[in-house]
Amino acid sequence: MDVDVFVAAHQAEWNRLRDLVGRAGKLSGPDADELVTLYQRVATHLSIIRSVAPDPVLVAQLSGLVAKARSAVTGSHSPAWREVGLFFTHRFPAALYLSRRWWLASAAASIAVMAIAAVWIAGDPQVLASLASPEEFKDLTAPGGKYETYYSSDPAGSFAARVWTNNAWVAATCLFLGVVLGLPVIYALWANSLNLAIGAALMSSAGRLDVFFGLILPHGLLELTAVFVAAGTGLKLGWTVIDPGRRSRTAALGEQGRSVVVMALGLTVVLLISGVIEGFVTPSGLPTWARIGIGVIAEVAFLLYVFIVGRRAAKAGEVGDVDWRYAGDSRPEAG
Repeated sequence: MDVDVFVAAHQAEWNRLRDLVGRAGKLSGPDADELVTLYQRVATHLSIIRSVAPDPVLVAQLSGLVAKARSAVTGSHSPAWREVGLFFTHRFPAALYLSRRWWLASAAASIAVMAIAAVWIAGDPQVLASLASPEEFKDLTAPGGKYETYYSSDPAGSFAARVWTNNAWVAATCLFLGVVLGLPVIYALWANSLNLAIGAALMSSAGRLDVFFGLILPHGLLELTAVFVAAGTGLKLGWTVIDPGRRSRTAALGEQGRSVVVMALGLTVVLLISGVIEGFVTPSGLPTWARIGIGVIAEVAFLLYVFIVGRRAAKAGEVGDVDWRYAGDSRPEAG
């Protein structure tokens, strides 16, 4: 598609929408109807541009126009609950969907490292012996050992709060330190993968791998997914430092940095849910199948949220950025 031809064909509509948005609140009935129609039409234009010819400057301009038009259509003085609703139905799921390639790749690489390391450690007696003495090994893996009692070591409420805080710290590290070329993110993923691999290898050597998965899967599916999302977002931020594309490095980092903020806010809630599962479900007396089933339901719900709600929001023109009113203005740049 020729971008210049597309712009020439639709520039008048964009200018008209910009004019209507500027007069929002003082529009006649027909003008208000035209505002809604043009908002929907320009949102479609944005979706076409992003999927066929993603010119960064044009995408940024249309994204801002669509966001302002949406605000004019829904009302400029939205109550707080509506802003929260828009965040969780548009901005956050769109950010998740648009960055899916980064966090799915992070997940695939991390799981591969976990599996390879676990098999290697479990199959090498010398490596196992270097990790723990026979007494420590028994203390960790025996029925009623530390691997099992860890999840009930504190009252469920305080344990869930502690887990939430710790996981939020790990996610924040991946999100905000990704700007250092992504190196801290890679280290965090490696450390997390190795830690899980060691636990799996020790329990497997004790013939209790089923117990390990019964304890990890209820909360770990959603928790690890949140960590992978944070890591993928951090790596994307690090790559933006290396290759900002056609935008200036400052503009590219500003846009991606705002998406990091969106991710941080949304993942706080996701990690809260996984923390509640870890504090109340994992150590509960429910059958293993029931505990794992709860974890699977939470994970499937999250993935449906990303690939249905997020995909729909992205197609409507949402880019996962903070609200245009708080993003600030960008200086136009030559293409």
